[in-house]
Amino acid sequence: MKKSSLISIAALAGASALVLAGCSSTSGDGGNGGGTASTRACVILPDTESSDRWENGDRPALEKAFTDAGFEADIQNAQGSTDKMATIADQQFSKGCGVMLVVDYQGAGSAVVDKAKAEGVPVIAYDRPISGADYYVSFDNEQVGELEGQSIVDGLNAAGKDPATAVVVYMGGDPSDGNAAMFHDGAVKVMEAAGIKPAAEPTGVWDTDKSATNFEQALTSLGGKVDAVWSANDANAAGIISILDKNGLTVPVSGQDASVAGLQNVLLGKQTATVYKPFQLEAKAASDLAIKLLNGESPTADKKLDDGTPYIAVTPVLVGPDDVQKVIDDGNASASELCTGDVAAACEAHGVK
Repeated sequence: MKKSSLISIAALAGASALVLAGCSSTSGDGGNGGGTASTRACVILPDTESSDRWENGDRPALEKAFTDAGFEADIQNAQGSTDKMATIADQQFSKGCGVMLVVDYQGAGSAVVDKAKAEGVPVIAYDRPISGADYYVSFDNEQVGELEGQSIVDGLNAAGKDPATAVVVYMGGDPSDGNAAMFHDGAVKVMEAAGIKPAAEPTGVWDTDKSATNFEQALTSLGGKVDAVWSANDANAAGIISILDKNGLTVPVSGQDASVAGLQNVLLGKQTATVYKPFQLEAKAASDLAIKLLNGESPTADKKLDDGTPYIAVTPVLVGPDDVQKVIDDGNASASELCTGDVAAACEAHGVK
């Protein structure tokens, strides 16, 4: 890694560590303290469609953290099925769980929380909030939206467009995902402060193809006129960009996840920026919390959600074309994967290697 990237990651790690400061075995702010005797950490991941991070990043990071701490890890993926999430939870609880860490999928996490409470198992809502969970660990989701919104404002200004009169389409995430509202609210706060009002706002989804269809319909309704698109993540942005390409348009588009496609679109100038969320920091914050619960402690957190749930928030980073190398230096992308075909020249222009 380059020195600048090491400093950046160290600073972020320090920020996430701060919110776990003050953990003790005698004071609590949510959770039941891991009263069960089971030493198994149960984890349910949501799917493989919304992001490749779940299987390629979070699974190995969480598994290593739990096994290194001497605990068994039962990590399964619901594969985009609410029914499968329920089945997995039943199987895991039947074998015993000392803590349940679950990423919600279309509201199915609520039933997992209910089952966990019946079993006396503390629940960590991971990445996406779930009502009734004992803790919530994620990136600062409203800040993610703020960074996305600022990238749209900056992109319009750079293009010489007045944000107050610009035609901007809002393409949010699936409303059943609690994070989607936070992304939206953060983005809207920044965009509206600059005078932006949505020209169209289709129902949110987490799906590249559906986003393409929804955006194409919105673009048609606007007579083919658009100045910018707020997109909640890179996968949605990819669908949106496919329609912009089809119509010979290049406008500011936001995103998050620093996915391969997202980073490539940023390098090509088709996506203004992506919000980078190093999964390692989120996985460490969640596993550190889970391990404390498995050890019978009652950790506290410095932030809370509106419903009072203790919230451990990790700081995100905005990545433009000149920042892509940071993601590579952190080990979360590779130049060989990014710099192919038409992207090779863009990589060279932005010092990506």
